[in-house]
Amino acid sequence: GVEELALLAKLLGLPRGIKYGVQGERKVPVLQTNNGPGLTGLMTIAAHLVKQAKKDQLLGITAEEKAVVQQWLEYRVTRVDGGTSKEDTTTILKDLNIHLEDKVYLAGNIFTLADILMYYGLHHVMVDLTVQEKEKYLNVSRWFNHIQHYPGVRQHLSNVIFIKNRLYTNAH
Repeated sequence: GVEELALLAKLLGLPRGIKYGVQGERKVPVLQTNNGPGLTGLMTIAAHLVKQAKKDQLLGITAEEKAVVQQWLEYRVTRVDGGTSKEDTTTILKDLNIHLEDKVYLAGNIFTLADILMYYGLHHVMVDLTVQEKEKYLNVSRWFNHIQHYPGVRQHLSNVIFIKNRLYTNAH
């Protein structure tokens, strides 16, 4: 969580030196603010950073987009971060694959915070997938490859290799 927030802050162009901590066994991220109580939780802090950077469009523009972004951020925290077993991972990849069938981004046609944080949350999963698994979840692979090449997103994370010719052909 904390590492992702640092990546997000850098992507958003925020100044260095933001102090994060963690709380409890589940290592919930905490951000100490100058005025008042600290903020707790990946989504809360991420949304705060987006507003601080004056990039509110990353939270969605229309009411519907905002709701969809919120939905995927919650999914990220409850399902992706909560999922530990191979079955959980398979369910997540299936869910995303169906959702992304007719979409470029999680919230439809706009790049949002949901894409950024889902990318960071799934990076370790995608790195370990076999070529066959990547082909099985073609929509997820296409989306992931697109996001990792979005300017500033990947940073120091490893580049996940996909077989290009399979991603963009409609072979089903």
